[in-house]
Formats: sequence, structure tokens, C-alpha cells
Amino acid sequence: MSAHLDDRAARTRARLAPIAGQFPFPPRFLSHAGVHQHYVDEGPRDAAPLLFLHGNPTWSFLWRRPIAALGDRYRCVAPDHVGCGMSDQPADYEYRLLRHVANVERLVESLRLTRITLVMHDWGGPIGFGFARRHPDLVARLVILNTAAFRLDRLPWRLAACRVPGLGPLLVRGLNGFARGATRMAVARPLPPAVRKGYLLPYATWASRVALLRFVQDIPLSPSHPSYAEAEAIDRALDSFRDRPAALLWGERDWCFTPAVRARFEARLPGAEVHRFAAAAHLVVEDAADAVVAAIAGFLARNPLP
Repeated sequence: MSAHLDDRAARTRARLAPIAGQFPFPPRFLSHAGVHQHYVDEGPRDAAPLLFLHGNPTWSFLWRRPIAALGDRYRCVAPDHVGCGMSDQPADYEYRLLRHVANVERLVESLRLTRITLVMHDWGGPIGFGFARRHPDLVARLVILNTAAFRLDRLPWRLAACRVPGLGPLLVRGLNGFARGATRMAVARPLPPAVRKGYLLPYATWASRVALLRFVQDIPLSPSHPSYAEAEAIDRALDSFRDRPAALLWGERDWCFTPAVRARFEARLPGAEVHRFAAAAHLVVEDAADAVVAAIAGFLARNPLP
């Protein structure tokens, strides 16, 4: 790592100090065109990689327990999308699906990852499947948690409100309503204060919340949207992954990615294992942490790589 990135890592460790007991992973950075993307890279370098992709408004903190539990057997890589977590949060960045996919491609190439198991939640689904359709030879297994890889039939009112001109920026960036709301409305039981603090740590100011709004605005609802063509291509490619071992881990009380969304995945990936967590909501990794980790570990053990 260069001296510049060493300095960046040191500053990030200081920033993470308040949650170091929960998130003890050394910060690492990939730099491209002046933008620094943070990622976690834990476990044996020659082990099969698990690539954890988070959504909005979370960050790699979401994956702290699976990484801690599986990092002795697998190489656990978890990037923060640009604009999220400990990554840079530039105001004028192109926060589009295609750019996020390209960032994953760059990270995978930099780390020379092969035989990847994608572990995807929320926006991590479209981003992960966007990567997978371009590099199917690099993807060995799929773990899918409360996400989509196709257009949804409706946009829940909580998300629709965040897209209203004027109101959306006020709610998401001004009042921090999206990130704060997620720590309450995306779980079935209250998060411990320390965990809530961890989720909110990167999003303390108007400037640091730019990507949270841009992700919501990037949901493609019509063919005129800049990300619509990519979303359609991801949808069309989904059936080509029927031959990959796959597991669906679903919080059944999710108001956004409802059980009906899970059923659509079951129809498209009919060989997938299905794990339903009846008492869990969108942040299934929080509401059913131990069971989710056990389900992932069991799935990986039952589907070893050649």
C-alpha cells in the first residue's frame, strides 16, 4: 500500500475507533481516478472468496458477523460502494448502477478473485448480478438476501417519498431520515444502541449522505431512466445462473423485498435452497444473525467448490 493509502487507512482506523469492538477489520483501499473505495479483506488469501455486497443505506458493517464467523475458512471481501461507509463520498460522482458494477469489477481484478461466492443484500443484488452477467466464469455460488435482480411491481411509499423533488433531499440528506429510518423500520426488533451507532457512523452530515439519495433516485421505473437498460439486462441474464448453487435467505417481514419477491427468485432459480426467517425483516442479518450465519455456512459446506 502506498504512503498515501497508509495515511488514509490510519485516519479511517481513528474514525472507526468508536465501533472497533464490533468492526475490528483493518481498513483497505482501492484508488481509481482520485476516488478511494474502502473494503474489508479477511481470511486466508488462497481460500475460496466470499464477496459481500451491501445495499442502501448500509455499508460493510452489515457483514461484520458473517465475516467474523467465516473468515477462518474463507476469504471474506466486503467493499463499501463509493459514497457509502468508509469510501469517499464525492458530491459530483456518477452514482449509477453501471458505475457501481464497474467498481466491483475493478476490485475483483485488483484482488485477482476467482471462484467467487456472491453474497448480496438490497442494492448488492443488482450490483452483484450486474457483475455476474459480465463475468459468469468468475461466479461459482450465489447467496441472496432480501434483494431483487428484476424490476419490482411497485415502489413502496417510503421510497417513493424520498424521490419527490425537494422533499427527497430534505428527508434523506437534511434530516437523515433514510439512514435513521432504516435502523428502525428495516428491523423487526430494535437494534442495540451500539449497533445503530455503527450503521449511522458514516452518514453524519448532508455531504456524507449524497449516495443515499442517489441510490434511491437510481431505481429505474421507466425506459427513459439511465439505469433501466442495465436493469433489464440483469433481469434477462438471471435464468442463466440456474446451474449455480444458490441459497435464498429471506426476512419475511420485509416491507420492501416482500415474500412475493422471494417467490420470484424461487421461480427464476428453482434449484435454490430457501431459508425463510419468519420473525426477521429487511436487515435479516441483524434480526436473525446466528441463523443466517449458520445457513450460509451450511450452504457453503453442502456445495463445496471443485
